[in-house]
Amino acid sequence: MSIKKHMTALAGGIAMVAVASTAAFAEPALIYDAAGKFDKSFNEMAFGGAEMYKEATGNEYSELEIQEDSQREQALRRFASRGASPVVVPGFTWAEPLNVVAQEFPDTHFAIIDAVVEQPNVRSVLFKEQEGSFLVGALAAMKSETGTIGYVTAFDFPLLQAFGCGYIQGARAINPDIEVLYNFIGTDFAAFNDVNTAGEVGISQLERGADVIYAAAGAAGEGALQAAADAGKYGIGVDSNQNYLFPGNMLTSMVKRVDVAVSDAFTDEMNGEWTSGVEVLGLAEEGVGAAMDEYNADLITDEMMTKVNELRDQIIAGEIEVHDYRSDNSCPVS
Repeated sequence: MSIKKHMTALAGGIAMVAVASTAAFAEPALIYDAAGKFDKSFNEMAFGGAEMYKEATGNEYSELEIQEDSQREQALRRFASRGASPVVVPGFTWAEPLNVVAQEFPDTHFAIIDAVVEQPNVRSVLFKEQEGSFLVGALAAMKSETGTIGYVTAFDFPLLQAFGCGYIQGARAINPDIEVLYNFIGTDFAAFNDVNTAGEVGISQLERGADVIYAAAGAAGEGALQAAADAGKYGIGVDSNQNYLFPGNMLTSMVKRVDVAVSDAFTDEMNGEWTSGVEVLGLAEEGVGAAMDEYNADLITDEMMTKVNELRDQIIAGEIEVHDYRSDNSCPVS
């Protein structure tokens, strides 16, 4: 669903509440990952979607922040047993517990973001992160003066590799000879919260000549972005619009409209329009993109903006095919 269609759907939701306010529907719920709802990235984007729903409809929702992995199934069961629907979980770390609990509560609707759970009561929302990453990679290459840029991510995982592969492809569409430094923060999910190590990795890339760093590492990414800002270089945020973090040093952010996915799930349930199955959102659906606002307006020239819009249109038209690492676990441009 495009952003324009999304806003139309919300408007329709408001109308339904006004006309059919006595209709009964379950209160939705959102369970955040261990990084918490104010991680300035993925979880906070999900929170923003829940708030969009609340503001547009006047309806409440329940929420919970887990502290450790062992709480996942317990949290899902807690909301499902209380009658919440849909129960939305952002992040691929929820896939296994959701697959178990969804079968226990076949009449409850669930939604998961960034993973596929093949159960008849589950909506799986995926994004074409590689397409948005292509655009920010192109911007990085256009901005770089050293011919070296960096990519910092949490650990070796196909989804995170998809970000990096798209970034490299976009950068090399501008400069085929550009060097892309590519580093992991850790080896498992704990890396998403390791801000200090992310900062150390960012410093290492800067010392090797990188003057733009793309940090796709959830809450940990702020460490690498801080390193770039401290060095007077440029950072690229991820998931939510992080341009505000270090004004003047944030080139852009690769935004994933996780907020739209959450708000749509809540609203569809309210309107009796729930659908299960897989949804995939890319540039054509306005599900991903490069953030432009007052914080980076002075960093993006008219020529850069014209070029990135041209690339965006070519991707949507199928004239440029952005490789998805998850299709074969390879990155042909690396």
